Amino acid sequence: MALKKDGSLWAWGKNNSGQLGDGTRTIYKEVEPDDPDEPGTEEICVEDHDKRTPVKIMDDVVSVSAGGSHSMAITTDGSLWAWGSNEHGEIGDGTTTDRITPVKIMDNAAVVSAALYCSMAIQTDGTLWAWGLNDDGQLGDGTTTSRNTPVKVLDDARFVSAGQYFVMAIRTDGSLWAWGRNGTETSDGIRGGFLGDGTTTSRNTPVKVMDNVAFASAGAFRTMAIKTDGSLWGWGRNRSGELGDGTAIDRHSPVKVMDNVAFVSTGAFHTMVIKTDGSLWGWGDNGSGQLGGGTDTESVSSPVKVMDNAAAASLGAWHTLLVKTDGTLWAFGMNDDGQLGDGAETHRSVPVKIMDGVMLPK
Repeated sequence: MALKKDGSLWAWGKNNSGQLGDGTRTIYKEVEPDDPDEPGTEEICVEDHDKRTPVKIMDDVVSVSAGGSHSMAITTDGSLWAWGSNEHGEIGDGTTTDRITPVKIMDNAAVVSAALYCSMAIQTDGTLWAWGLNDDGQLGDGTTTSRNTPVKVLDDARFVSAGQYFVMAIRTDGSLWAWGRNGTETSDGIRGGFLGDGTTTSRNTPVKVMDNVAFASAGAFRTMAIKTDGSLWGWGRNRSGELGDGTAIDRHSPVKVMDNVAFVSTGAFHTMVIKTDGSLWGWGDNGSGQLGGGTDTESVSSPVKVMDNAAAASLGAWHTLLVKTDGTLWAFGMNDDGQLGDGAETHRSVPVKIMDGVMLPK
């Protein structure tokens, strides 16, 4: 998803659940395998509506967030709209019916964040609302009951970032709060510590993590936070070096990574930051070239400079989108589903330009 300076919203990539919002969806059907000795069935595409270049979705948009297979957007009048997969009620319209065009969810929305199967929104009065899948307590309402309409979680919220199965919220006093899944069970025990509270215990109500936080980005299995002094901190899964602390050790509590940071975005297993001088830095998994340095080295555990004149970045699972200070949008990394938007399905390890006139961050 990309938002242009004129308020128009554009989308591209995979569209199997109608998550692009252009009124279409890619349709698959199950067929018997060619080899009669192969068990089960296989899926084949019978209608391809994936988009490999940007298509316009709607106008008058001021904010957008792309989840796993659903999308959320806030328009100039403060109304919140959603579309795409709705199996777990993540759209929030009171149903579990997928939507291939935007449907209105609420008014007076100020901030929105779409996760894998749930959604978070802050209204103009500072109340935080949540809906969708809740198996790990990621809605933060004290239950593990999924919701297909918004439920209020807390007051005095300023910012929210939803990870895969957990959520981070910053309150107006600068305190950072977390809830949801706090680890992943592996053969060698619980790994992760996604919430940063020093444990791997999941929480279904918000728990305080730290103070003096200006910005946070929740990834699939970790969190990065910028404090008001510009220092960057990270915690959670680190087996691909995605925390950037020079190790591959999971952290259950915040560890300092670097100073003079203005912006951070997290993907599934890689991280990108923009420093106060506008330089873009990256680390973590690079198997698809998602760090943009011209290689596909498996992982990098310490920050590596990628380019200058960066204004904002948004990371998918294995690809990166970058907005430069001149309003141009660039993409690199995995491209199997056309998610780079360059009209191809070829991975890119160096940035390729996608469009001009993209809105710069406030």
